Amino acid sequence: MDKRAEKRHKRQVARAKTKVKLSEPDVRTHEQIEAAREASRANANSGNKPKVSGSSGSLRNNFSVGTGSAAKTDS
Repeated sequence: MDKRAEKRHKRQVARAKTKVKLSEPDVRTHEQIEAAREASRANANSGNKPKVSGSSGSLRNNFSVGTGSAAKTDS
């Protein structure tokens, strides 16, 4: 059983080594990094609320008018 476990471990290690992805170094200048930080802070402070037009109102309370669903009256 030990040999089987050892072989399995060797296979797992070999597969893991092939999947290792080294990250690339950040080649931006210090000024560029600071500018990117400021830009991301500005986006966070503006509030990331979705833009919704106010003309339609709430979708929950909308009901269609004039679709023939009203009760018929005698005329």
